Amino acid sequence: MNPMRQPRIEKVTINIGVGEAGERLVKAQKVLEMVTGRNSVQTISKTINRDLGIRKGMPLGCKVTLRGEEAVGFLTKALEIRENRLPAYSFDPEGNVSFGISDYTDFEGMKYDPEIGIFGMDVNVVLKRPGYRVTQRRLLKRKIPQSHRLTPEEAKEFMKENFGLEVLE
Repeated sequence: MNPMRQPRIEKVTINIGVGEAGERLVKAQKVLEMVTGRNSVQTISKTINRDLGIRKGMPLGCKVTLRGEEAVGFLTKALEIRENRLPAYSFDPEGNVSFGISDYTDFEGMKYDPEIGIFGMDVNVVLKRPGYRVTQRRLLKRKIPQSHRLTPEEAKEFMKENFGLEVLE
């Protein structure tokens, strides 16, 4: 197969949405740092929602982005927690994969800490083929042709081959 047609993992983003600033957000950041071994970044609200008491610029959660070997290692651990099974609706039309983990203590070596509590997290995997820089670069930006974009079927096949993932229809 042409090496430019091979899908690959661009990045894995792990997100914990807390919905408020303060002590819970600090605890969520601590959990992410324990699980990934990386410093987390706060996610900031972009809109106002009076019903939920959210103001623009208010910290709502935290995230960590992993790339390369770190991303692959974390993804294998996260999929083991899900018993290497994901429903078909976890794949979006661009071929990306998203799933949730209900409790951080499911990870190997993590113990429940009563001071921290229980935190779940969302894991988002971005799959792309080489050549996507064309859409991001500053000069001579171009669109990626439909034939070079990743379909959900190709993403499922990639995940089955590389991670032994079982897709539930």
